[in-house]
Amino acid sequence: MPEETVHESEETRSRRGISTFFRRIARRLGRGEKVPVNDEQTVAFDPPTEADLDVEIEREDGELVLEIGMAWEEETEAETVDTDAAESKATFQLYEDTAEEFRWRLRHDNGNIIADSGQGYESRQSAEQGLESVKRNAAGGHVVDQSRDETVDNEEGGSNATFEIYQDSAEEWRWRLRHENGNIIADCGQGYSSKQKAKQGLRSVKINSRGAAVEAE
Repeated sequence: MPEETVHESEETRSRRGISTFFRRIARRLGRGEKVPVNDEQTVAFDPPTEADLDVEIEREDGELVLEIGMAWEEETEAETVDTDAAESKATFQLYEDTAEEFRWRLRHDNGNIIADSGQGYESRQSAEQGLESVKRNAAGGHVVDQSRDETVDNEEGGSNATFEIYQDSAEEWRWRLRHENGNIIADCGQGYSSKQKAKQGLRSVKINSRGAAVEAE
């Protein structure tokens, strides 16, 4: 059969982002489950119990290149899993506030606002860039409980952002999504009466943000 590329991607990630990507693959392999190869989890493969593993480090045009490959006789093909925007139950709304700054909010189909930008942007383009950063990073973000100084969710993709759960000065529970550059790129926009409710709101953002449509008001 002629060679066929089923999926190919290339991007720059932090060391943590790369490690969490490999960790996800390792967990699925260890469990004998289908292994997604992209953060959207729209392409996955079902490896056999044994496969040839090839590891190579080479110098190429002044760069060190690490190549890790698996090969096996094809019995099950890589498959495309339909997880597009239709599965999201929320919509990003891009709007201009009374101070003539641009903001976004993520509104669930039930009418609740489950996330917002937490800040105003000088231009619509900047607000859109912030929104796209949330779409890329929310689903795979680590969850850190700052009240206990521990990570509570490790089943991640290769996100460059972390969810922080904390209790504010009014003793309400909140979350914020902090990029590794230190910027807060999203928050819950409201306080919750319990940590559990804050976690539920956070999980809804993880599930619904990536595939959510964007509407400009």
